[in-house]
Amino acid sequence: MSQNEIDGRISQANGRLKAASVGVSIERQGNCLYLRGTFPPKPNSQFKTARQQKFALGVHANPLGVKLAEAEARKVGALIDCKEFSWSPYLKDAVNSVTCGDWVEKFEKDYFAKRDRNPKTQTTWTRSYWEVLKRLPSDEALSSEILKDLILRTKPDSRSRQNYAMVCNSLAKFANLDADFSLYSGNYSPRKATPRDLPTDEAIQEVYYKISNPDWQWVYGVIATYGIRPHEVFYLDFEDLPIATVTDGKTGARRVWACYPEWVETFQIKNVCLPSVTGKANVNLGERVSKAFKRYGVPFAPYDLRHCWAVRSLEFGLDISLAAQQMGHSTKVHSDLYHHWISDRHHQKAYDLLMQRADRPKPPNR
Repeated sequence: MSQNEIDGRISQANGRLKAASVGVSIERQGNCLYLRGTFPPKPNSQFKTARQQKFALGVHANPLGVKLAEAEARKVGALIDCKEFSWSPYLKDAVNSVTCGDWVEKFEKDYFAKRDRNPKTQTTWTRSYWEVLKRLPSDEALSSEILKDLILRTKPDSRSRQNYAMVCNSLAKFANLDADFSLYSGNYSPRKATPRDLPTDEAIQEVYYKISNPDWQWVYGVIATYGIRPHEVFYLDFEDLPIATVTDGKTGARRVWACYPEWVETFQIKNVCLPSVTGKANVNLGERVSKAFKRYGVPFAPYDLRHCWAVRSLEFGLDISLAAQQMGHSTKVHSDLYHHWISDRHHQKAYDLLMQRADRPKPPNR
């Protein structure tokens, strides 16, 4: 029997349960059936009051399983109404019998069952999820306490704390653990990050002429002119110069305008000469660029050039929503990252430009 037919039977069973005012419903997850309802806290739960939860019945999603699940839902509903429900019969095959390593393996399979496994998604999994999950004790049973302890090892109100809480919440939800770690996420914000000591545009232009390798000199000039991510230099189309088209990368295709347009000529952007490098994922290509910058004595990181483009766009008066689109991120991220990075020299430059406007407001005559 197909999954659609099974889902149809589950829907019919839930209809009968609802008509009978049974406060429990049946759900399918993969080939297993679960009951969902408002249940009291599980033993050793961080919660103290009844809340919406679900638990595995240990039966497969087939016609017989649906029949058994409906009967069990009626039984559980009656126990809840009589305030006699106990978790004991339902936890014998629950999460505590499965190790952290087993759950991480199941979680990874589920993660890639919902999206194509390619270099981009693999990088996200490795850097955002695996960096956290690999620190779990693989041979111990998964529990909310183990996940909480893992989160609390990170510095409060840090980016790591925020990511650890997110990943642990995702795993807890997947394993049907009675836990919510959102309150440990903290108040991290890019606004709290220490602003970089960004190079001046004069320094950027001066360093360009000191790079001895023509290929990496070209890469440097492109990143400085368009503020793209380091790996995106390998995914560019210059058919519409001075506009560059990013054809792929972390956030997909977009168009970027040169800022300054004069640098298109200064840095000979039209004479494309990419270095011959390879990388399985975008992060690998980005690392090649960073290492080349160090190798040829560039005194700042590739991302400093990207940040300079962002701040420069503000000096030019480019609307932040347009600048954000060209950089390949949201307006909120753009504002959070860059507005607090503007130093006095940027304010003075913008002020001087305003004061030079012929149509600027004038003080009243006496």
